[in-house]
Amino acid sequence: MATTVRKAGLVGGGVIGAGWAARLLLNGIDVAIFDPDPEIGRKAETVLAGARRAWQRLIPAGLPAEGKLRLASSVEDAVADADFVQESLPEREDLKIDILARIDRATRPDVVIGSSTSGLLPTRLQSGMAHPERLVVGHPFNPVYLLPLVEICGGAATSDATKQWAADFYTSLGMHPLHVRKEIDGFIADRLLEALWREALWLVNDGIATTEEIDDAIRYGAGLRWSFMGTFLIYRVAGGEAGMRHFLAQFGPALKLPWTKLEAPELTDALVDRVAEQSDDQAGGTSIRELERIRDDALIAVLSGLRGEDYGAGKTLADYARAVMAKLPAAANEVDETKPLALHETPVAADWIDYNGHMTEHRYLQVFGDTTDALLRYLSVDADYLANGGSWYTVETHIRHLGETKAGDRLTATTQILGADEKRIHVFHSLARASDGACVATAEQMLLHVDARTGRGGPASGAPAAKVAALAKAQAGLAPPDGAGRRIAMPGK
Repeated sequence: MATTVRKAGLVGGGVIGAGWAARLLLNGIDVAIFDPDPEIGRKAETVLAGARRAWQRLIPAGLPAEGKLRLASSVEDAVADADFVQESLPEREDLKIDILARIDRATRPDVVIGSSTSGLLPTRLQSGMAHPERLVVGHPFNPVYLLPLVEICGGAATSDATKQWAADFYTSLGMHPLHVRKEIDGFIADRLLEALWREALWLVNDGIATTEEIDDAIRYGAGLRWSFMGTFLIYRVAGGEAGMRHFLAQFGPALKLPWTKLEAPELTDALVDRVAEQSDDQAGGTSIRELERIRDDALIAVLSGLRGEDYGAGKTLADYARAVMAKLPAAANEVDETKPLALHETPVAADWIDYNGHMTEHRYLQVFGDTTDALLRYLSVDADYLANGGSWYTVETHIRHLGETKAGDRLTATTQILGADEKRIHVFHSLARASDGACVATAEQMLLHVDARTGRGGPASGAPAAKVAALAKAQAGLAPPDGAGRRIAMPGK
């Protein structure tokens, strides 16, 4: 078998084939692709552009030098000098058998051939090949260039060496190979998806739910958990400290209820033992409480990512956070505005720590951003003001890192107004460790009042404008804090 893949031949350039082309090209592999569609070049380039954009965000440091894309004139032209072949034709068994036999004749005997079939049996697909031992199912998921799962399934004639080579190769592309140990229609993932899909169609057919309601049931609930723990591990956690056996005992009787059109297998003692033992192996000694922490942290990561896109459950979170912020009370009336305002404090969370054991750089910006939000609340920027489009945006920041913080430290932030006018607020935040009062960081920022409806700067109004003016006047006599007005420069420059 080829040890190094420099050239890949792709047969079929639809959504899946073009996705494979993008993943291979972005891994530095030259690709020759054949598809009779006269628009194949444009479509492949469009998918590749989307893949580039995605991976530039995932790995900003960059990927290997991109491979070259060539449009082949025939199946044979695409695969003749390939070190690896991936077939992604429509799900027609007769078509795949015929084309795979042609690929087999046109390639070196040591070249592994992967099929993207979603559920056809590889034993039948390899039936026309002279070298069937090198055919393996490599079933990906859309978008191929982004989702890591690839199911590997061999036919009766597929060698173990082929399956292992394919697993290693797909792994080198940034994928997660899942070995389907027994040949079965639909493999593993599509059987699960098909069960959900069929039940969803029944719900629409019976007038129980709309397509949107069904999607919402997934994307705002279990779908978020599935993204990192799947089904069995989540149910293990749901069983509490007693684990999977308790979950099965508590919820097993529901399998007899008419909750789905599908029938469940009998929950025999043997099946309970098998599920519980495999769940123990899966957990690998990790306690339920630790799994709960991992679950919560992973959910926070997923929700935070979605919030950044303002989509799905992330939009729900963002809307809620804005509403909560607007309702939080301003600082108590006894605050002395002639001194820097203590408006925000926070513990240093464990996941804020970098490889050196200290709070990572971007968390300082987060804390200072939260401090600015606290200032805006103090200035009476409430739900009504935000709804009318008014707010201050941070347009410039200069952070100084003066000390180290570790997990468990508690930080307090104070804010001094260095200047203000009808559009701008010049602020200086100082971040101190509560245990000893040591200043660990400062941030000097310029805030610009913006009408969010137009995206343009404009004067503040109402209570916030009055409070800014009053606070700026109250702090006008304060001495400039140490470090204010600093710029980055070499000594003596």
